[in-house]
Amino acid sequence: MIKGTKIGITGLPGAGKTYALVKVIEMLEGEGVNVGGMITEPILDKKNVVGFKIINWITKKEDVLSHIKFESKQMVGIYGINVEALETIGVNAINEAVMNSDVIIIDEVGKMEVGSEKFIESVKKAIDVDKPLILTLHKKSRNPLLQDIRRRADMRILEVTPINRNLLPYKIIKILKGELL
Repeated sequence: MIKGTKIGITGLPGAGKTYALVKVIEMLEGEGVNVGGMITEPILDKKNVVGFKIINWITKKEDVLSHIKFESKQMVGIYGINVEALETIGVNAINEAVMNSDVIIIDEVGKMEVGSEKFIESVKKAIDVDKPLILTLHKKSRNPLLQDIRRRADMRILEVTPINRNLLPYKIIKILKGELL
């Protein structure tokens, strides 16, 4: 692994950002790499997305990050945001990964997550650590944190599409190993 490699995976909703990230994680762990951080997964009711859960990759602790039935001061579209879950599961997972993991993962830096100052600070801290980091980014958000991430000289942004999502994890592994510049 090349120290300090930073990769951002972006794409439209449903393009496969989390899918590609989880494939990369599985490949890394298959090689004995210690991966830590947080991921988000949709909560489905039949085939409809009704919310998202947040999961600490190492401990597997999870909680509901957002749901259509949540009433919250922070709303993103139809979803009420559970900031407490973001901070207890997500922020702790990122901070643990900074301290103890070989590779840090953050899924996702998006509209739901940037409403928490603690989350923003943990992401900034993780990006500044000299460890490989892979994060997924909301494609269209103009939030200052996302704009700062996209402008970083050391951040390589890759777009996932339904066409390339099966090949993208292999490309990311090659980048992490320094085989593809």
